[in-house]
Amino acid sequence: MKSIGIILAGGNNNRIGRLSDKRAIAALPVAGSYRAIDFTLSNMSNSRVSKVAVLPQFNARSLNEHLSSSKWWDFGRKQGGLYVFTPTVTKNNNSWYQGTADALYQNIDFLKKSHEPYVIIATGDGVYKMDYGKVLEAHIAKNADITVVYTTLKDTDDDLTRFGVLKLDENERIVEFEEKPLVASSNNVSIGVYVIRRRHLIEILERCAREDRHDFVQDVLVRYRNVRKIYGYKLDTYWRNIATVDSYYKTNMDFLKKDVRDYFFKQYPDVYSKVDDLPPAKYNTGAEVKNSIISSGCIVNGKVENSIIFKDVYIGNNCTIKNSIILNDVYIGDDSYIENCIVESRDTLRPGTNYVGTDDEVKIVIEKNVRYIL
Repeated sequence: MKSIGIILAGGNNNRIGRLSDKRAIAALPVAGSYRAIDFTLSNMSNSRVSKVAVLPQFNARSLNEHLSSSKWWDFGRKQGGLYVFTPTVTKNNNSWYQGTADALYQNIDFLKKSHEPYVIIATGDGVYKMDYGKVLEAHIAKNADITVVYTTLKDTDDDLTRFGVLKLDENERIVEFEEKPLVASSNNVSIGVYVIRRRHLIEILERCAREDRHDFVQDVLVRYRNVRKIYGYKLDTYWRNIATVDSYYKTNMDFLKKDVRDYFFKQYPDVYSKVDDLPPAKYNTGAEVKNSIISSGCIVNGKVENSIIFKDVYIGNNCTIKNSIILNDVYIGDDSYIENCIVESRDTLRPGTNYVGTDDEVKIVIEKNVRYIL
């Protein structure tokens, strides 16, 4: 592959609520055994992009631990590899990443020392499968300056105003691009994947730095849309962004649908993740599970329905879990009732605990973790 990959994993926002209190959005657990960034890393690996840099910032510890070994995504090689570039204090810079363009600029040496002619930039909070090689082929065929991957959402799928909304002409050239508009004028939204020539990117980043501009979308895509040849490339398959509580919940719940599970886990190419050394899930006498995903290391004694139970979770006797997401390493005491909730990892719920959210507003459960008090 004649490109390098850069994954922007540093963003943080209030829409994800307290789920980002101790982890980056890209490190959020998805589908029982995965992290959000696994999907983008797998896409890079499956597209034969052998040299990838991840740019984290907020609450990066969990993400850094997950990326501690590159072998899981087949980046443990002599040529290429997986690089993690957190913000670094240097003689010329003592600030955090001030935006996506600034994050790229602070790591411009990585671009300058690379030899591949193209760069694939992607965010770490999308759940999808894609061959970036096909995007690159279209980019070269159209002699584009920048190619933006987009998808078409239904009005009921998500809040369109939280994305970059774009309009294209008959040749797929982008003629309008609005970032997070008050009113969406189109259902075409950017998924946060861009292809650009490496030398061209270096030139743009250096100009943005001179002009004190920091955001890749606003200061490059929106600003240059009528000057540069910026084309769109449509993704027709499944795509979800998990950067809000509602979208995170719905994305996980989608994996309870057989067609979604089969698409991600039974159809080539595969999705890879770091593997933990845990025993298979154990179902004791009295356990009842319906339409749910139960991950390795779990012990189930109660009733679980339409839920996703992540790794190493204990569910006590006479418990009922409905329409909920239980994150890693949670202990749920006997006689507890959980419905329409997301239970944060390493929580300890005492016996008789009762938490109920609604279909319109999922409750995030965070309790003091008495098991880990020193």
